[in-house]
Amino acid sequence: MHILTTTTTTNKPTVAFTTPPNYANRLSHLLTLKSITPLWCPTITTEPTPQTLSSLALHLSPHSLSLLSAIAFPSRTAITAFSTVSLSLTTPLLPPREDTFIIAALGKDVELIDSTFLLNFCGDDISRVNVLVPTIATPSGLVQLLGTGRGRKVLCPVPRVVGLEEPPVVPDFLRELEASGWVPIRVDAYETRCGEVEGLLKSLREFGWDWEMVRRRWPHLVVAAHGPVTAAGAERLGVNVDVVSARSDSFQGVVDAVEAKLRGLDSSCM
Repeated sequence: MHILTTTTTTNKPTVAFTTPPNYANRLSHLLTLKSITPLWCPTITTEPTPQTLSSLALHLSPHSLSLLSAIAFPSRTAITAFSTVSLSLTTPLLPPREDTFIIAALGKDVELIDSTFLLNFCGDDISRVNVLVPTIATPSGLVQLLGTGRGRKVLCPVPRVVGLEEPPVVPDFLRELEASGWVPIRVDAYETRCGEVEGLLKSLREFGWDWEMVRRRWPHLVVAAHGPVTAAGAERLGVNVDVVSARSDSFQGVVDAVEAKLRGLDSSCM
């Protein structure tokens, strides 16, 4: 997720952010607690469609799940799509097995893997499932935590990108899994239309602007990225990032980083 920050010397700062709808309320609340005015500027939609839900359901049959050893959720929307599909299927989804099944998720996303989720997935015996959350909330962190695959299969519910070039995050994630000995099974669990940075740049072009013009017009504008993966994607599109959250497991990290940056700017103006 990206945040674009404008600062003033007399009023409290305003932060415009381009997160999808399912993250907007949480980030707005954290910014408000810091006496920062939040301004949501959505440039991306991420949501399941009947087609993606049907595709995901095919991978959740007892036979399909019996061939898997793990599910790696790289996003909150992927978990939501999974839960939506499970409502229309016979539960618990996971058939009897001897080994422990692995579910991996990033940061705060694991909040969605609650007792209801686990009840629908594995029934009353939650010891059948091992839920993993990497310390570094990135797809690479997921891969490292999953360890050596030894030819095992892992289901990867990822977005189908529509109307723009697919960022390298998902292809890199799947390649890293393969390099670690896993057999990743990609399933398009939801659709992403337009992209946060790419959508922002497209919006600017509609008004006859480009990013260099924005930088010249507002030289003290601060650009922040929620984690190194997002920062790398922004830089690839020509948007230089001033602040990168060192804590990508929660929005609290990027909000704290932005607040610290703004305090430093205010001090330099005194």
